[in-house]
Amino acid sequence: MAKKTGRRDFIFKTMKSMATLGGTLAAARRGSATASQPQDGVPSYEEYLRTSAVNKEVLRRFLEEDTWAQFDGELGYILGNSMPRDGIDGSSTLSTVLPSGARTPHIYRGRPCRINTYGDSFTQCHQVSDGETWQEYLAAHLGEPIRNFGMGGFGLYQAYRRMLREEKTENSAEYLILYMWGDDYFRSVLRCRYILYHTIWDNAGGDMFHGNFWSNIEMDLQAGKLVEKDSLLATPAALYKMTDGDFMVESLKDDLMAQLNLLERGAIRDVDESALRRLSEILDVPPIDFSKLGESTSSVTELRNAYGFAATKTILDKAKTFAKEHGKKLMVVHFGPYDAMETLIESGTRYDQEIVDHLRKNDFLYFDMNEVHVEDFKNFNIPLEDYMKRYFIGHYSPAGNHFFAFSIKDEIVPWLDPPPITYQQDKRRMVDFRGYLPS
Repeated sequence: MAKKTGRRDFIFKTMKSMATLGGTLAAARRGSATASQPQDGVPSYEEYLRTSAVNKEVLRRFLEEDTWAQFDGELGYILGNSMPRDGIDGSSTLSTVLPSGARTPHIYRGRPCRINTYGDSFTQCHQVSDGETWQEYLAAHLGEPIRNFGMGGFGLYQAYRRMLREEKTENSAEYLILYMWGDDYFRSVLRCRYILYHTIWDNAGGDMFHGNFWSNIEMDLQAGKLVEKDSLLATPAALYKMTDGDFMVESLKDDLMAQLNLLERGAIRDVDESALRRLSEILDVPPIDFSKLGESTSSVTELRNAYGFAATKTILDKAKTFAKEHGKKLMVVHFGPYDAMETLIESGTRYDQEIVDHLRKNDFLYFDMNEVHVEDFKNFNIPLEDYMKRYFIGHYSPAGNHFFAFSIKDEIVPWLDPPPITYQQDKRRMVDFRGYLPS
């Protein structure tokens, strides 16, 4: 069914705002954020939560019509069929899905598939059409299909849960790619990501609604350990509870990751200080100095990072264990263009070095696209801003996805056994085109 919209101009503006927000939060992660003194009009956390209640018509459209995302009881949402105006040169992008919610593949679709990819919008390849994803570019080169289970807005935990689910179905594959970028560390812990941006991004009448309640991982303050939790709203009927401000308050009042993100942005004037002190003790980081928030939010950022990094390391270890127990091979992809990559280029440091160290120490097979861009930037004598325009329009442009595909190629080819057909060293001339010819 064709998507009924008429709001594409607004959606395009919304996607540009998403990229702007990403850059703003990246500055905070680099430790340069400063907070304004609390002013009249800054809401309490409870007041903020109450205003996050969703319009009923928005939820109805999300549940009943073709929109960018479709409801999922475990993951909150997965990709839907849509054509948002968010591509290069102000164009619309054709984004379609299979019944499983995987993005529609076209290249060698009928051939056996060995690689499944999981992650957020950089896995999904938001802002490009179906044939312009890095999976499709790479599939064309390797001569075999690659499945795309990415979804914009997912944290690493939600991508991990999707992986567990899909790998128990007929879509199971031997080779798994789990992709993460900057914000994923913190998204994993949130119960409902929608509350972080509902005052910044208009949901365009429901066309781009997402970020509703999902399964997450968070700290049990009494037990002092991370625990996995299922979504609080696991059915379409239950989702309408998001229209109730009282429900939003009651279900999110103790979401510490939400409090930390909002406090860092200066969006709220109070938090649960005793709970955050307990979190600091568990994570062994200095407590927030609330008396100095008017000067700097660095202590908030430090605690938020520690919380997200602890969750991320736990998820990575779980993914590695899952792959080993099920005879699968796992590759982790690491990329943060608006935080890690930029600071690596500018100063040679990165705020998430702790995650890189964990990957190396525990012998993960991983591919760091941040480092690829650092080396590529050296080939140019242009400002970083101009370099970014070569590959990015918020997310990767088609050119960016092509660059990524051929950057990760050298890791993928030796990983696969047997090699892709285009890399098999057969001295005989290849004459068996079964499965490749149109007939």
